Amino acid sequence: VQLQASGGGLVQPGGSLRLSCAASVRIFSFWPTGWYRQYPGQQRELVAKIFGTGRIEYADSVKGRFTISRDLAKNTQYLQMNNLKPEDTAIYYCLLQTASEDLWGQGTQVTVSS
Repeated sequence: VQLQASGGGLVQPGGSLRLSCAASVRIFSFWPTGWYRQYPGQQRELVAKIFGTGRIEYADSVKGRFTISRDLAKNTQYLQMNNLKPEDTAIYYCLLQTASEDLWGQGTQVTVSS
């Protein structure tokens, strides 16, 4: 099983990016999916997550700016990031939690700079 993340890049403050994460297997609605980010020298932190119940959780720092979604027909999850700030600069990882394991994408760099 593989997760392929894409959509990162360089954007100016206030700009937008949309991250995608395609899974090589079917994503069931009751499997949690999410996005995390990692700053240099730090542990990964939650950005946004869709739980198996459908509940969505966002980090306080991204509420109102980021939107997580997924298209189960395409086995893909997304992270729409608006009004990006320099402090959003990090490597972003997607997560899929199956019944037996946690699967991570390879990470995609997001850089917010003028």
